[in-house]
Amino acid sequence: MSGVGEILKAVGDFGRLQKCLVLLSVIPCLSVAFHQFCHNGWVYPSAQPPSLLTEFDLVCDKKDLNDIAQAIYMAGLLLGSMVFGPLSDRIGRRPVILISVLLQGLFGLGIAFVPHFYVYMAFRCVVGASVSGITMTVLALATEWIGVSSRPKAVLTSHCCFAIGQMILAGLSYGIRNWRLLEIAGSVPIFTFFFFIRVLPESARWLVTKGRIEEAKKLLQKAAATNKRSLPPELLEQVLGVPVLRHCPGFVNSFVYYGLSLNVTNFGLDIYLTQLAFGAVEIPARIGCIFTLQRFGRRKTQTVLLVLSGLVCLVITGIPEDQPLATTVLATIGKFAASASFSTSYVYAAELFPTVVRQTGVGLCSMAARVAGILAPLVRLLGQYHRAIPMAIFGSAPVLGGLLCVLLPETRGTELADDTGDSHPPAEVGLGACGIHCSDDLSTTSSSAL
Repeated sequence: MSGVGEILKAVGDFGRLQKCLVLLSVIPCLSVAFHQFCHNGWVYPSAQPPSLLTEFDLVCDKKDLNDIAQAIYMAGLLLGSMVFGPLSDRIGRRPVILISVLLQGLFGLGIAFVPHFYVYMAFRCVVGASVSGITMTVLALATEWIGVSSRPKAVLTSHCCFAIGQMILAGLSYGIRNWRLLEIAGSVPIFTFFFFIRVLPESARWLVTKGRIEEAKKLLQKAAATNKRSLPPELLEQVLGVPVLRHCPGFVNSFVYYGLSLNVTNFGLDIYLTQLAFGAVEIPARIGCIFTLQRFGRRKTQTVLLVLSGLVCLVITGIPEDQPLATTVLATIGKFAASASFSTSYVYAAELFPTVVRQTGVGLCSMAARVAGILAPLVRLLGQYHRAIPMAIFGSAPVLGGLLCVLLPETRGTELADDTGDSHPPAEVGLGACGIHCSDDLSTTSSSAL
């Protein structure tokens, strides 16, 4: 009985059966088992293609490394916001885009050949930084070339490409189960961008703020000629400047967006189908924003979308685990609202800051968003204490952020500011639709230049 007592004590101390344990012996009459930790690793099915989990043994004491790797990728996005935002204001939009694309291609392809998981995380950090540089700078470039009426349409249409990419990724992941081959397939296409370098223009508005008037004129004349329009010579005589320095709701946008996106494996349905749905729902979300931003403005749209995405997350916390379909449907609705809110924040941030510090300002907003992105996978680790904790946190933040959005100014229909000056020139001639906003008699030409 003393031996049985020792075994019972061991089982009692150990508590309920846990993962990562090996069965040593069983006592049928007592229906208990004695276990010890699996020190020699797991044995994976030999027919299964290599994945990050199987190749780097991301189980047992290493199971949290996957979420930590996601946080490091988000840290790379933060690093990119800190570096590429000010750099773009200093050396221009075009060089930063080219540098970022090159880094993403090289390090993305390099991930396929890493020997260790820690090297994988380091490369992912660089890829994250380059992604941040591309998204921020393309936003500024598009905003500075497009006029007031078409600006949301241009920015949000480009965001649809992210959704299409997510859907393609779901298909690639389903068809290519070897993670290294998947990295190659996902990284190689970025190099095709360099075939279009010649058609990528610098921002004429940024050139004017730097005093490079002749270069700006050449770009605008080329744009006008391409569109078969004439460019009045007085168009660049003055630059509109308005002091606008505000904050944007980037943190809560990113928090709920990545909180839902990274939780795709926990909703209960097939992960490839859920990933496809998450990508597909972003397209109507972003296209719908084009109309809501024009009709209701930036502030109201941002407020409603943030509150909706947060409320959906809070409702999910009350759905039982045996209802995966209901959970996934609600998560998809939340992803719809979060995606639309994310796109709205991009348009909003670009309009709030003047040209001379636009990328720095957008970079600061992006930094806040990336801090949220770093925290999102770490918050998921709290699910080991209670499954509802992560979603409760992901839901509370955007509700609060949405309510605070009422304090922001409305920017619908306003022209972009070029500097932080205090006055408006008598005849408003700044860089708007192709970079240019003109007085009434010139507005038709300027809006058609690009």
